Amino acid sequence: MTDRKTLQLPDPSETADDAPSIKKKGRGWEISDKRLDALHEQAREMRRFSSDAHKALAERFAKADMGRYSFTRHAVVGSAIVDFNCHPLGMAISIDEEGQNDALAKRRDKSLETVGIRVMRIAAKDILENMDAVLERITLGMRARIADKGEARRRHNAENPRQSKPRYDRDGNGPSRRS
Repeated sequence: MTDRKTLQLPDPSETADDAPSIKKKGRGWEISDKRLDALHEQAREMRRFSSDAHKALAERFAKADMGRYSFTRHAVVGSAIVDFNCHPLGMAISIDEEGQNDALAKRRDKSLETVGIRVMRIAAKDILENMDAVLERITLGMRARIADKGEARRRHNAENPRQSKPRYDRDGNGPSRRS
């Protein structure tokens, strides 16, 4: 007769120390609800009273066909408001206006990059004077970010083969038969 094996689940009290705790404030960012509401209200005001450079770039983004990627205007990301944010890419665009506090902007960019959001800084003057060069720079940044995300995904799948999903053929039927 064979011994019957049963699934043994660890006691939740034993694994509580290993797992990170879920932050209950600010959608996981440790921000109070009051501060988060103030940030959203400030972003709303910024959308209402945008600069000329911001309006011009937003208009070009609205007309562009970027596939599944889109940029949100004056988005709240953590405790910061960025001019444009592409959540699937983890990419933000910040427009540098005249008379802006550069030290504060760099500190904000550094905090965003620590959580995996790449920030691209563009001068407002460049947007108004040479839009095509700015759009080319943004496109190159998006392509680089897509490549980075793809490489991270491939590395993760190689390190964790049991977590990768089976591939399907074009019709969506079963795992593909590759020889």
